[in-house]
Amino acid sequence: MSKEQKQACATPYKTMIGGQALIEGIMMLGPEKKAVVVRKPDGTLAEQVEDRVLIKDKYPVLGLPFIRGIFNFGSSLANGVRALMYSASFFPEDEEEPEEPSRFERWLDEHLGSEKATSFFVTVAVVLGMLFSVALFILLPTALAGLVGVFVSLPMWGRNLLEGVVRVVIFAGYLILCSHMKDIRRVFQYHGAEHKTIFCYEHGLPLTVENVRKQPRHHPRCGTSFLFVVIVVSILLSSVVFTYVDVTNTFARMGMHLLLLPVIVALTYEFNRLVGRYDNWFTRLMTAPGMWMQNWTTFEPDYSLIEAGI
Repeated sequence: MSKEQKQACATPYKTMIGGQALIEGIMMLGPEKKAVVVRKPDGTLAEQVEDRVLIKDKYPVLGLPFIRGIFNFGSSLANGVRALMYSASFFPEDEEEPEEPSRFERWLDEHLGSEKATSFFVTVAVVLGMLFSVALFILLPTALAGLVGVFVSLPMWGRNLLEGVVRVVIFAGYLILCSHMKDIRRVFQYHGAEHKTIFCYEHGLPLTVENVRKQPRHHPRCGTSFLFVVIVVSILLSSVVFTYVDVTNTFARMGMHLLLLPVIVALTYEFNRLVGRYDNWFTRLMTAPGMWMQNWTTFEPDYSLIEAGI
């Protein structure tokens, strides 16, 4: 029995294991391995386990505090997209014969090879996902606040406050809307199974369905909490910056928000690592808003979903 397996049956301890809900499956990322489990249409479980080479092992400087957050965030997104593509491969949109690859897909396969072509599409998906998130949660609130400023004269602190409120409302509204979509709700049940399984492992309990079922579904290191903290940090940091840098032009403010984004991600990453390591009144207070947001992104899983998490 490995050291980690013995630990999982012995005493509670903290880990940095993270995960992601997929289409009928779960991905878990540990310090040494990545594991993906998908419940196939025939009811069996498909497993994919890979060794991980962390970016800090190749380039130690990228593992330093306030630098590691930016690169680890990008790496997590790439791993998440690859896992999603893997899980989606078990569920074709229809039962008809697959379509012929397009000319562009054939060109990529011929010139890059299938592995590099896959990496290309993963990169494109990650970039598009990041652009969507930045546009929806960072740039759109700035634009809406600027539009209000055309009709109502606002002091700088008032505009900063308005942008912050709009940002939180859009984020909460987006999560609530997603939680009411049938297919997404199923994914959020897997999200709950992921959290419960990690909690069970960290509590040193044997990984059984009954033990996992008893665990809470809200986890302080959740991606939902991370994104919420990103928004809070962006509100606080931009409020400080715009107090000293008087920028009223909407497009200039958008540019400033983009310049601040790497700093925001770096600070948020370190914050999440800190609160994930300790459990006291201060860390519970700091994570409370993000944990509350998980009411819409995690739901109670059934037996089969918990089994996938285990």
